[in-house]
Amino acid sequence: MPRKAKEYPEEGEFVVATVKSIHPYGAFLKLDEYPGKEGFMHISEVASTWVKNIRDYVKEGQKIVAKVIRVDPSKGHIDLSLKRVNQQQRKAKLQEYKRAQKAENLLKMAAEKIGKDFETAWREVWVPLEEEYGEVYAAFEDAAQNGMDVLRGLIGDEWTEALRPIIEAYVEIPTVTIDAEFEITVPSPNGVEIIKEALIRARDRANEEKEIEVKFSYQGAPRYRIDITAPDYYKAEEVLEDIAEEILRVIKEAGGEATLIRKEKRIKKIKRRGA
Repeated sequence: MPRKAKEYPEEGEFVVATVKSIHPYGAFLKLDEYPGKEGFMHISEVASTWVKNIRDYVKEGQKIVAKVIRVDPSKGHIDLSLKRVNQQQRKAKLQEYKRAQKAENLLKMAAEKIGKDFETAWREVWVPLEEEYGEVYAAFEDAAQNGMDVLRGLIGDEWTEALRPIIEAYVEIPTVTIDAEFEITVPSPNGVEIIKEALIRARDRANEEKEIEVKFSYQGAPRYRIDITAPDYYKAEEVLEDIAEEILRVIKEAGGEATLIRKEKRIKKIKRRGA
């Protein structure tokens, strides 16, 4: 089970917790990411409406996402809230927790490979990477995308070499896809060919760059859709600007008109790195 490098959670932090015991006035929960730590959730923090029976909302053994509202390390007290967690926050925390589970499994593989136990791996790898990146899987993603050298100086070379084939085989690199549309008209007999050539040239030039993928699709005259997949949003926007500039220039020289129509939609997906 993934655990945090720090001893106590911070106020405002979202945590994964397991309901340990339920009482008329509240519930005690085990903090899954903080071994040996428990939190208390008062009945007033269970739901926004009046709660007659707390068992209508939580059950023993149930895993929930809670928000830390108070921490007193001197007394070992941690107060939690369920009602202050919205659906989006719950989803984000569970995603983070799943990523931590993946990172833990990968690190166990590396530890087994070099004959070390997980406690040593946690101390020598997990703690420094979490302190640097905020989460260990983010460090693995950075290494998958930019090379293992990004981890040097944070963890030992023995760990770097043990993790290299594991990260290459199993770590998924997040990418961002943005889309937009062009309205293009060229009032000449070969206008369609001019438009087609401009789009293909812009696409092929962009696709020469590593980790960039550009696709055009015909939406019906005079609209053409563009989808750009890149490592991050800023790179995708930069590619879109370059393509738009090139297309507008070519179409203008041909005596036509081209307009870029921006979209609000942003699609995040995952592209698996080849082993």
